[in-house]
Amino acid sequence: MAEDAILGYLEKNDHISDSGQFAAERRIDHNEIVNVIKSLHGFKYVDAQDIKRETWVLTDEGKAYTATGSPEVQLFLAIPPEGISKEELQKKLDLSVFKIGCAQAAKNKWVEMGKQLVTRKIQHVDDKVKDLLLQIQEGQAINQDDIKALKARKLIVPQTWKGYSVKKGPNYAPKRKKVATDLTRENLQRGDWKEIEFKEYNFTAKGLPTEGGHLHPLLKVRQQLKDIFRQMGFEEMPTNNYVESSFWNFDALFQPQQHPARDSHDTFFLQAPSTTKELPEDYVQRVKQIHESGGYQSRGYGYDWKREEADKNILRTHTTAVSSRMLYLLAQKPFAPKKYYSIDRVFRNEAVDRTHLAEFHQIEGLVCDRGLTLGDLLGVLHEFFARLGMSKLRFKPAYNPYTEPSMEIFSYHEGFGKWVEVGNSGMFRPEMLLPMGLPEDVRVIAWGLSLERPTMILYGIDNIRDLFGHKVDLGLIKRNPICRLGL
Repeated sequence: MAEDAILGYLEKNDHISDSGQFAAERRIDHNEIVNVIKSLHGFKYVDAQDIKRETWVLTDEGKAYTATGSPEVQLFLAIPPEGISKEELQKKLDLSVFKIGCAQAAKNKWVEMGKQLVTRKIQHVDDKVKDLLLQIQEGQAINQDDIKALKARKLIVPQTWKGYSVKKGPNYAPKRKKVATDLTRENLQRGDWKEIEFKEYNFTAKGLPTEGGHLHPLLKVRQQLKDIFRQMGFEEMPTNNYVESSFWNFDALFQPQQHPARDSHDTFFLQAPSTTKELPEDYVQRVKQIHESGGYQSRGYGYDWKREEADKNILRTHTTAVSSRMLYLLAQKPFAPKKYYSIDRVFRNEAVDRTHLAEFHQIEGLVCDRGLTLGDLLGVLHEFFARLGMSKLRFKPAYNPYTEPSMEIFSYHEGFGKWVEVGNSGMFRPEMLLPMGLPEDVRVIAWGLSLERPTMILYGIDNIRDLFGHKVDLGLIKRNPICRLGL
């Protein structure tokens, strides 16, 4: 109906000057007219030019006053000729009408606000506000002073009206031709493709966005960290064994079998296969001895070490289990200094909340060389974290079963305005290194941190479940920016 009206009108007339007026005269919804004009313009049946007009429309308060009258008039009419007390007058009116009415009526000098009575100063008033609002509602023009007054009282707001002026286009026809969008098999069989008019291709139109894989924020930060380790001369350790024996995960690290971390409340134990069958027996005996009776100037823990505990299979609780394997292999050959790193998944039987998951990623670095000291560890930490963009570091003494001394690492976060814990560090104990067969003067310095914490800070994520796990929004994966750490 709207399309026939537009094309039919243009057949006998040069142009449509105002789509709004055109729609009103034919009692057609203006939005329908606008949609048809856009379609016809796209196929060049018509040329359309934008029209914009600033109009004023009533607010809900303004609409209410067109029915009930302005507050000042309502208040004036509620005052009897002999006057009325403020309390009685307030009972007759809504509270908002009373407050506004008092202010406006006093401003207009219609009433006398005495201490005892409110009385009329004049006997008759006209409701100019209501009349102006009705004029605006009917589309009539009013002067600028009245508009300012109504706008100040928030009775009207501006509204931009959009329409079109329309004239014939280069492809104008009184009736739209139905054009084909595809060449079909039937067209070729019938031969009617020669007469069919096809829709023109729009070579500038944007196609559907291409779908492709996207890197997760954790992968982006991990790659940056790998680049930093490589720049510092580190070699990546193999971390493909999520399942680890308790021996490599705990015992080889000089962690006693009664340690709370080895309890089922903190560690995931495997049911099948429940135990390992491959451990270096001579090394196992040396580890057993250091736990039970000590050695290398250590008293050990003085308890009955049990092989069945060491054989239990678990989901590794830290990548330090990989470090213990690598250091043992290093000890079986003529000694050569090494720098190792790993970034991979670990598992803890923890309650899930906004900052903790049962699985996360651990970053670990270690340096193995002769004569290393705590000063070397501090120097390497400053170098590593400076490359992450963390130049302000502090260290706090801590306890780990397999490092001594041990330190927690803190960095000052400019955004948070406070010191934030970023990792843990220490020097591996002789009770861990010497049973492996490493020379007595060899020291190992190491540190670790989670991958999730710096990623959450970099990407402004405050709930770890929004970063990792089955509840992650795929839109986040597609939209997240590239990662550039402070190299």
